[in-house]
Amino acid sequence: MAYSEENDPRTKYYTQEFPKQYQEPPALQMKMKPKPDCGEESYIGSGKLTGKKVLVTGGDSGIGRAAAIAYAREGADLAINYLPEEQPDAEEVKKLIEAEGRKAVLIPGDLSSEDFCKELVDQAYRELGGLDVLALVAGMQQAVEDISDLPTEQLYKTFEVNLFSLYWIVKAALPHLPKGASIITTSSVEGYNPSPILLDYAATKHAIIGFTVALGKQLAPKGIRVNSVAPGPIWTPLQICGGQLSENIPKFGQGTPPTPLNRAGQPAELAGAYVLLASDESSYSTCQVYSVTGGMPTP
Repeated sequence: MAYSEENDPRTKYYTQEFPKQYQEPPALQMKMKPKPDCGEESYIGSGKLTGKKVLVTGGDSGIGRAAAIAYAREGADLAINYLPEEQPDAEEVKKLIEAEGRKAVLIPGDLSSEDFCKELVDQAYRELGGLDVLALVAGMQQAVEDISDLPTEQLYKTFEVNLFSLYWIVKAALPHLPKGASIITTSSVEGYNPSPILLDYAATKHAIIGFTVALGKQLAPKGIRVNSVAPGPIWTPLQICGGQLSENIPKFGQGTPPTPLNRAGQPAELAGAYVLLASDESSYSTCQVYSVTGGMPTP
């Protein structure tokens, strides 16, 4: 294939400075400038997940939205979870899923509640008629420069949403998951190379890596695979509602240190990883962390 500018990974997606912006958390993707590219126009499926029943947390926007769109175009029915304030974004995703002729179940609620996590799984299983894949993407990230200013309330909430909810959802889902099921967690380059302003977030992401490997070993005898996707700096609503310091937004993905590709990633660039790990094509992969970081090294 001849060289094409559109295939150059350095310039394939947005490369300009991002406009300074802030929304109160949780932010809406539809109000971001520019809007993240979640594959709405570009992802083309090929039947890799035909007939699968999938639960996606954080499926209204960002990486979860990209995974949900890809799953639908690969033939899956979906239940997506999000916070009630994110309903407008979730409605957009529902339309995209239904445009593919697939079922979309919207289940708003707060993953920091163990009771809700159980209700989420029960409703998803009941309305989808089964569960084959858990894509656990939702996360909380709030930058704090000084540990002295890190509120205990934020510390608890970050661990509940990012880490504890994985335990609660998996515990509720296990009775429903068949042999061949796939569990996909979402870790981060922050789990390997933590930023000083993300003490709580980075700690949860490091813990998710350990959780993924240990759970994969535990569930392998049951024929259930467990893997993780580790994103680098990806342009999502998480970044503009406190996940980054506001002065870092314009150079996000190009700052200090920059990614080797010298740009932020877009959610669409992670969709293929989530599809691969959900599909039977990765039947020999478990306990693995799949990094999509723009070249930022992970072990």
